[in-house]
Amino acid sequence: MNNSNGASTTNVLFVCLGNICRSTMAEAVFKHAIEKRGLSQEFNVDSAGTASYHVGQNPDPRSFETCRQNGVPMKHKARQVQEEDFSKYDYILCMDEENQRDLEDMAPKGHRATIKMFGTYDPRGDRIIKDPYYGPQGGFDRNFAQCTRCTDAFLESLGYE
Repeated sequence: MNNSNGASTTNVLFVCLGNICRSTMAEAVFKHAIEKRGLSQEFNVDSAGTASYHVGQNPDPRSFETCRQNGVPMKHKARQVQEEDFSKYDYILCMDEENQRDLEDMAPKGHRATIKMFGTYDPRGDRIIKDPYYGPQGGFDRNFAQCTRCTDAFLESLGYE
């Protein structure tokens, strides 16, 4: 895909189970980071869930509030991963091994997306971005810090500072 300058656009989809906690936070953190770097036109970013539990719902209020407290805007309605996502997105970055297995099972043959756990970019080596849904606020705070670290490292892997 090309942006308005004719340059290539990198398409990134963040995925978790329900698309109301982790993947929406990763999307918001990533969008905020590329905006601060002046790179918004170079990316198309979204998030989705492997399951349909929360389709059409707003993000979990704790995820929303964690982002807000860190100056990161969040606006999203939950959606489920669709077959066309595997051809539309260059990177499908998921939060844990179960998400990765589900995505690999859902992926059509010959798809072009790189399916990878977002946590593989964590410089601290925390590969799993744990689901905070049933836990205390601290899980959301940890997720925010981890999404921030992974965002920076992922952008560096693509050649951005």
